[in-house]
Amino acid sequence: LSGFLPSLSPPTSEPAPTDTASLPRFPEDELAVLKAALADALRRLRACEEQGAALRARGTPKGRAPPRLGTTRSGPGPHTHYFCPLTPSSSVSALERPSHQDAPQWRGTPAALSALTSGGVLAEEGSVKMFLRGRPVPMLIPDELAPTYSLDTRSELPSSRLKLDWVYGYRGRDCRANLYLLPTGEIVYFVASVAVLYSVEEQRQRHYLGHNDDIKCLAVHPDMVTIATGQVAGTTKEGKPLPPHVRVWDSVSLSTLHVLGLGVFDRAVCCVGFSKSVSPVPPSLLDESNDHMLSVWDWAKEAKVVDGKCSNEAVLVATFHPTDPTLLITCGKSHIYFWSLEGGSLSKRQGLFEKHEKPKYVLCVTFLEGGDVVTGDSGGNLYVWGKGGNRITQAVLGAHDGGVFGLCALRDGTLVSGGGRDRRVVLWGSDYSKLQEVEVPEDFGPVRTVAEGREDMLYVGTTRNSILQGSVHTGFSLLVQGHVEELWGLATHPSRAQFVTCGQDKLVHLWSAESHQPLWSRDPARSAGFHPSGSVLAVGTVTGRWLLLDTETHDLVAIHTDGNEQISVVSFSPDGAYLTVGSHDNLVYVYTVDQGGRKVSRLGKCSGHSSFITHLDWAQDSSCFVTNSGDYEILYWDPATCKQITSADAVRNVEWATATCVLGFGVFGIWSEGADGTDINAVARSHDGKLLASADDFGKVHLFSYPCCQPRALSHKYGGHSSHVTNVAFLWDDSVALTTGGKDTSVLQWRVRDSQREREHSRVSGRGRSRLPAEEPDVGLDPATPGSRPEPKADAQRLRYPGAPRLFLNVKKHRSHFSP
Repeated sequence: LSGFLPSLSPPTSEPAPTDTASLPRFPEDELAVLKAALADALRRLRACEEQGAALRARGTPKGRAPPRLGTTRSGPGPHTHYFCPLTPSSSVSALERPSHQDAPQWRGTPAALSALTSGGVLAEEGSVKMFLRGRPVPMLIPDELAPTYSLDTRSELPSSRLKLDWVYGYRGRDCRANLYLLPTGEIVYFVASVAVLYSVEEQRQRHYLGHNDDIKCLAVHPDMVTIATGQVAGTTKEGKPLPPHVRVWDSVSLSTLHVLGLGVFDRAVCCVGFSKSVSPVPPSLLDESNDHMLSVWDWAKEAKVVDGKCSNEAVLVATFHPTDPTLLITCGKSHIYFWSLEGGSLSKRQGLFEKHEKPKYVLCVTFLEGGDVVTGDSGGNLYVWGKGGNRITQAVLGAHDGGVFGLCALRDGTLVSGGGRDRRVVLWGSDYSKLQEVEVPEDFGPVRTVAEGREDMLYVGTTRNSILQGSVHTGFSLLVQGHVEELWGLATHPSRAQFVTCGQDKLVHLWSAESHQPLWSRDPARSAGFHPSGSVLAVGTVTGRWLLLDTETHDLVAIHTDGNEQISVVSFSPDGAYLTVGSHDNLVYVYTVDQGGRKVSRLGKCSGHSSFITHLDWAQDSSCFVTNSGDYEILYWDPATCKQITSADAVRNVEWATATCVLGFGVFGIWSEGADGTDINAVARSHDGKLLASADDFGKVHLFSYPCCQPRALSHKYGGHSSHVTNVAFLWDDSVALTTGGKDTSVLQWRVRDSQREREHSRVSGRGRSRLPAEEPDVGLDPATPGSRPEPKADAQRLRYPGAPRLFLNVKKHRSHFSP
């Protein structure tokens, strides 16, 4: 028997019952269990010695010994969860642990076995026991809940919901040609699994949420309304494949028009583009191979017209010629091909470099008004290919120091190029003479793509996931900034609409949740926490160093070092008197705090965990704190003495200031059946104590009612991240929830809405620009999953745009290649 076991007495030193499925099945699991058991035994021994000395000093009271908090200990058990309350007549101590040499079996009495498998009423000093990877995790039930608590009670969905409000970040590090200006004045781009439409003038974002994994490419139809986005392959929480595909959608209504390629593509759709008009070719099919395949689709009919082998090498660009619907161009590693689409087939001609050195990569393509094609390559050269031909007619050698990453032909006939290594944006005349240039600041990285705006405005996407706006005459200013590498640290200001994010890209950003702009940036970090006054920020790094920063002046106040491993959590006590620093060296360092957080002195360190510290919460009165560790322990500590609190009565009814620990009675309902202990990365309770948000390893954000103390509690589920969600937090007034992504490097800002306001918003948006649903209860299908619901057809769209082109191309990616 395994799972959640409510008991009437604190856990004893006797092991939990097992069955044949409970034994560790892998050597590493058994080793982990044995190590944890040894650490637990040593800790229990120390606790017994301390209690014995205290009892001898004051005399042993009559009756049974004072209740002692049983720490989590190792014990075999399966990874799945089952639920069963104990009756008052049963106790875990009535069961003995069999040896590994014998077949495991129950050693207890039939009455004890019956108690373990039948429902019962909880009494005082009860606890719930949950098993994660074979380890029992006891969680204390507060006295006020114990008389009425039952595992059979059904949890309630929260009345509040989340609505995606703002997306921080941009995917420029490994994607191209993914930034465009729409006639509405919005720029469209993507990050994670969200396509963002950002109105710079109105400071407003809209979001297309149809994808369920990383978006890799984007194209805008010549009608400037229809948009296509392609995504990578993924997997569901249950391990089921999510096939790569292309979604064609309306940028006004944000509704999906068509889904193409389900079950056709293998790894990812890396390039996508529209033709300008229809060519009368009948559909035809070609055999596919394990290489890049170029395919042309009639997207309105969701039918493939033709496909063909593109190249054995990496393909970086695939696009139709804007004035010749039968001409396609692809380029990438050591090649450029000019394709003709005629008679239901594709034929290609290789571009001839002749007297010019063949570049290692052809990186970008644009088209001039007269029909000439201009390419930029990894050697820093610009080549002009005459209309309809495959030979170079003009060359600008050494246009950039390093690769030419972006090209944009402007309305006035001039050309803009963006450099990689030199970070220069250069304006070229119609005769390819250099007219003007400006250098992008180093902090924002090399240029990735260039898009034309209104008048002389340009938008520049960079490889460091930033978007700039400006011109070659006046320079560029920051419009969108994002992290470049995985980020884990997240902390919200105690009294302002501000928050901090920390990434492995050596960046710490303080953001305004209102202006959506970074206020300042500092060094590499893993965790962060504000002083209650909000004037000082503690930042933990990946090397054991941690910093104190002044949030007003942005100055460095102090630097300290505790160990040489990453600092996973830094947290001030609610009264501001203590600072705790949780490390991956299994220790929690405790500091006293003076001068409003600007002066700290080490008080001691808390030793007792047998694995690294993961989460930490303070009591509301700052009298104690609780920690979780990597091997699923829950330990309680006295900050004044840095000693572990072993009395169950001392902590059972503590009111906690926060709820960020993923293990505890008030949050254990977030764990799904079969969870292995690493599925949940973070939780956060709203400040009013009504909501609990969780961040999981499957790219989902869940919203629960708090307390969440029923097994497999109901939740609202939200997509948007395309990678594991690493952290979650609420702003000080609970108006906004924030989540951070791992590999997708994004920060999502969610507006918290109650059900009445949600209904009103739905009625209003139904008359205008409605959004796709971003969530639904987890009992149903994820709306972002292709095929989970009927897709709207494009009849209305075709009526509005009777001359809308229908041909569409994409390149599917079968294996990863180096991308310069």
